[in-house]
Amino acid sequence: MIRLLFWGDIFGRSGRDLVKENISALREEFQADFCIANCENMASGRGITERTVKELFDAGIDAFTSGNHLWDKKESLLYLKTEKRITKPLNYPEAAAGSPWCILEKDNGKKLAIISVTGQVFMQPCNSPFTAIDNVLPKLLEETNAILVDFHAEATGEKRTMAFYLDGRVSALVGTHTHIQTADEEILPEGTAYITDVGMNGPHDSIIGVKKNLILQKNLTGMPVRFEPATTGNQINAVFIELDEETGKAQKITRIRRKLD
Repeated sequence: MIRLLFWGDIFGRSGRDLVKENISALREEFQADFCIANCENMASGRGITERTVKELFDAGIDAFTSGNHLWDKKESLLYLKTEKRITKPLNYPEAAAGSPWCILEKDNGKKLAIISVTGQVFMQPCNSPFTAIDNVLPKLLEETNAILVDFHAEATGEKRTMAFYLDGRVSALVGTHTHIQTADEEILPEGTAYITDVGMNGPHDSIIGVKKNLILQKNLTGMPVRFEPATTGNQINAVFIELDEETGKAQKITRIRRKLD
């Protein structure tokens, strides 16, 4: 059995602190072989830095998925060219900094392949996520049947379409990007674990991580506002997934939502 713990979008310092303070306990509670997280909002709520990523590698995260904000901090670009445990969206141009996929292997021989893709509905322009995954799956299956896909997308319909397209071909498809955890975790008919959005790790006394008064001001006035990460109402949003090691099929998916202040 392969046991993996996937943390939704980690938002700013509050999100990083949540993971650092709780990863050891959750990893032990679920006996997780792999801990994966989405990192694209980790540095001040937008993008990553080498320092913020290394903080969480040191805490116990094995690899990161990402999304359209991955490159928002210019200082990250050189780091992304060398750090293979951060997957960029597979359906962005090849020239974009980052690794198109990641394969993790434990000392006991357990392997997990990881892909990130972004959606096309209400999102920045990108290539077809369907075609991008079709092109890479044969290569990954040569290494392992255990494959995790983070679909970083806005529209529920697009996420479910991808889920059924990949059902039985990947182990799990977890949605990220909207920062609101959905209560629709399930194992699809052909054995793929699915949830529309894992949610956000960080300050839920906010509007998707940003201080509420700033979002309200922008919407009520239409004027530009500099967004700042909120700091209160911290929650863990994650999923735990069990996979058959031989077939890669999902056996269990458990949604995790814990309020910590």
